[in-house]
Amino acid sequence: MLTGLSIKNYALIDQLQVNFNDGFTIITGETGAGKSILLGGLSLILGKRADLSSLRDTEKKCIIEATFDISNYNLKSLFIAEDLDYEAQTIIRREILPSGKSRAFVNDSPVKLNSLQLLGEKLIDIHSQHETLQLTDDNFQFQVIDALAETSENLVTYKEYLKTYKSLQKELKQLQQFQAEAIKEHDYNSFLLNELVSANLKPDELAELEEEFEVLSNVESIQEKLESVNQLLSEEQIGVLTNLREVKNTMQKLALISANYKDLSERVNSALIELDDVATEVEGFQTELDVNPKRLEEVEGKLSAINNLMQKHIVQTIPELIEIREQLAQKVEATENVDKDILNKEKEIKAVVKQLDSEAAIITKKRNEAIPKLITQLEDILSQLGMPNAQFKITLNKSEIFLFNGKDELDFLFSANKGGQFNMLKKAASGGELSRIMLAIKSILSKYIKLPSIIFDEIDTGVSGEISNKMAEIMSQMSQKMQVFSITHLPQIAAKGNTHFKVYKQDIDNVTTSNLVKLEYDERVVELAQMLGGAALSESAIAHAKQLLN
Repeated sequence: MLTGLSIKNYALIDQLQVNFNDGFTIITGETGAGKSILLGGLSLILGKRADLSSLRDTEKKCIIEATFDISNYNLKSLFIAEDLDYEAQTIIRREILPSGKSRAFVNDSPVKLNSLQLLGEKLIDIHSQHETLQLTDDNFQFQVIDALAETSENLVTYKEYLKTYKSLQKELKQLQQFQAEAIKEHDYNSFLLNELVSANLKPDELAELEEEFEVLSNVESIQEKLESVNQLLSEEQIGVLTNLREVKNTMQKLALISANYKDLSERVNSALIELDDVATEVEGFQTELDVNPKRLEEVEGKLSAINNLMQKHIVQTIPELIEIREQLAQKVEATENVDKDILNKEKEIKAVVKQLDSEAAIITKKRNEAIPKLITQLEDILSQLGMPNAQFKITLNKSEIFLFNGKDELDFLFSANKGGQFNMLKKAASGGELSRIMLAIKSILSKYIKLPSIIFDEIDTGVSGEISNKMAEIMSQMSQKMQVFSITHLPQIAAKGNTHFKVYKQDIDNVTTSNLVKLEYDERVVELAQMLGGAALSESAIAHAKQLLN
């Protein structure tokens, strides 16, 4: 609900501060007094793009601020989604700077224009005779039917299933794309994998193979060197061990003569033992060493295979090759299992489709039950509004696909005259008729759902006095459940308001200024009398005005 409005330096308005109540508020004023300026200022609050020409004084900034009581609007989720600070008394401010730049704030936090537009749609609905396109929109027509059908909970459930369905469809498409691409690469990946698997790679075997290759390819040279070492150590006449044994015997004899040589004797004995062990191992190596061309060929082949694989995969180590092998194995396995994955995904989709169809069927049933009620109420109200022959034909056709709000396609047809052909609203109804249809629809909706504050801007243009009385009654009834504003030229409507404001112009120092003032009872009498009989007040006009107010 709009509780306060402040406008500074906007068009003909120098400074304006006004508070509003709930219920039915009337705004009147002569043509050109500034009613459209007031709506223009409100439109900026609702997210309309700013225009530098709107500044009254181009050297000062324009500030428009509106206060809303949103405690009953269930808007916390919207505030969270748009990262706004939620306050039950929410203040929206727009500023237009002399530079032409515009800024918007919600509860003093800067916001982008699209966020302001989303919020504005939930707060105020400005409706004029020239703004009836919404009425011809399928989405709005479904909202009307769904309000009467009470499908809100079903639609929430349906949309959750639809979200799941679309997500699964996306995953299925990705699997199918993967399958198509993988099939092309599968043979090649399998070939590469088989090569790596056949290589039987081990993380540390490269160094071992290279060492074994060096040994096998130099076995004769190694044998010669080992034989030479063996002779140097063990030759009976001049071998190191023979001479060392003599040294050992001599040192043992010296140790018997003097204890000073005991340590040396033991050290020589230790050296003899160690060198004797070396000679044994050399002899063992000689025995084990064997020329094995077959094994040499195997090792050389394995090294060649590893080097070729490294070059092919552009890596430097066996662990890198093993990692590539694992990746290829995963790809090949994924390709071989994708059929199963696709089948499982299709089963999931089938289950969700069943749930969607079930929920959509409930929505369709409720809508079909609500449509006759809507038609009856619409035709009844329009008859009272001077359209006694208005007829509606509203039918649902089953869609082959899942739509955002069910599986229904809507034909919302209208005929203004008896025996006339039914056609789409935008083709069958005039501007004035569309305005009255919109008033009827908003009146019906106000009984079922919480609507934002609504401003009817001269939708009574061209309407007779009797019909205007009925319009006023309908708006007054609506105001019992919501805040309703009516900008009007008709006294019959103006008299029905709980509160009455007048827009007027005045010249101060040769400068024209628009202003808005709340009228008290006597002032309302005068305003209504002038609306009835013109500026020259007559006793009959005043009496008629009082009669209307009472």
